Amino acid sequence: MNFLRASGYRLLLFLVFAAEVPSAQSGKVLVFPVDGSHWVNMNILIKVLHEHGHQITVVRSASSWYIKEESPHYKSITVTLPEPINIEQEDFFTSFLSKMLEIQKNGWSPLGLVKFYMQMLTNLHKMHQQSSHLVVEIFENLDLMTQLSEERFDLVLIDPGLPSGVMVAHKLKLPMVYNVRWITSGEGHSVVAPSPISYVPAPGSLLSDHMTFRERVKNIFYYSMNRYIDHFIIQPEYDKLVARYFEPDTDFFHLLQSADIWLIRSDFIFEFPRPTMPNIVYIGGFQCKPSKPLPAELEAFMQGSGDHGVIVMSLGTLVKALPSEITSEIAAGFAQLPQRVIWRHIGERPRNLGNNTLLVKWLPQNDLLGHPKTRAFVAHGGTNGIYESIYHGVPVIGIPLLFDQFENMLRLQVQGAAKVLDVTKLDNHSFLAAVQEVLHEPSYKENMQKMSRLHKDRPVSPQDSALFWIEYVMRHKGAAHLRTDSYKMPWYSYHSLDTVQKTEI
Repeated sequence: MNFLRASGYRLLLFLVFAAEVPSAQSGKVLVFPVDGSHWVNMNILIKVLHEHGHQITVVRSASSWYIKEESPHYKSITVTLPEPINIEQEDFFTSFLSKMLEIQKNGWSPLGLVKFYMQMLTNLHKMHQQSSHLVVEIFENLDLMTQLSEERFDLVLIDPGLPSGVMVAHKLKLPMVYNVRWITSGEGHSVVAPSPISYVPAPGSLLSDHMTFRERVKNIFYYSMNRYIDHFIIQPEYDKLVARYFEPDTDFFHLLQSADIWLIRSDFIFEFPRPTMPNIVYIGGFQCKPSKPLPAELEAFMQGSGDHGVIVMSLGTLVKALPSEITSEIAAGFAQLPQRVIWRHIGERPRNLGNNTLLVKWLPQNDLLGHPKTRAFVAHGGTNGIYESIYHGVPVIGIPLLFDQFENMLRLQVQGAAKVLDVTKLDNHSFLAAVQEVLHEPSYKENMQKMSRLHKDRPVSPQDSALFWIEYVMRHKGAAHLRTDSYKMPWYSYHSLDTVQKTEI
């Protein structure tokens, strides 16, 4: 009896101790996200951190349409801006896509190319200008700054696509962890790791890592243009803030480069190999997971497809709908297939819609891609959809529309796992031919399933890796020992040009 009492007492002590561990180990995380599809990624990390006992505070603007003020996983700080950031306006991407398609339809003449980049740069500059207002509103609100300081956060988790949080983190002297793929105007690697332009494609170049001489010349052009955009279009907006709120000689680009850990949403089964750094952690596909059972009506639709199977189509969360003349051509192509189709579509009902096609305003994309009846995925090339298709081994028919979607689809095409179409030249015949090619040419499925096996063959899941490194930074108050200070060197010292001396003959 005494033994049982002692055992029970020890068990009680253990349970009390175990109950106290999460709160004792929990940290405080301040989050600066980016709205839209970027928020989908950040919200997954927030939920994981919350599940492990961490307290999360999210900074959002009053105009955010994805980032909600109320959540069971975080508390929020809402900042009112003079005008909404473009990316926070629900119709921004629809109108932007419409302008881009109009320019592309008129051909890539020199004038068309100039119009394309003028439109893109105007929107990019406006977006960062609006984003910089967030810093002003926070720094000028002394009560808010006092609140942020007194909270004693352990780190700041930032999506540096809009880098307002970078300056707040430095002002509060807190460690930074980036949840990143794109940073200001470029790809994250190019800011923190060596990026030889002889084999590392510059953003926008639409090149692989195997370049001919002409392609390397093209790559130099795009690399130079990206540097120009960053230096003259984007940085000036943040340089003004640095000059206003930080010590003299502070360089915004150095602030941007000094994150402790870079959680980069990439995986080298998809990306081209390139140099990396000790403080870069790859979490590509961290949002992917095994599929769950479908709702009864969707499951019945899937099972009714017989041996032909189902095609899933989604163009993501940011674009409401393609122009009706394009969606009608897609619908006519689908109507000629024996397969059934589930199409996430918002907007005017396409003409020529076949009886085999189900239109839905929302679909459980991951669960559909993991269903054994799914044969192919028609997608725009957003990163989330790409990695879900890789995870589940589903080949892709690509219709890239904006930004990095073209390069995402290029990478899948190089791997032999996707067929890519030009949306401005798409008609029902070319669309039908592309879908049939992916369905009936075995190499597309084989190549995608090979990518899936490689993606899953790792010692730690991307999500667990992200959690470990965030908590690592909490435990050690940063990770300066993993971060090179080479970014602080002048360019001529970085390349050792200052060591070259002219030898007299």
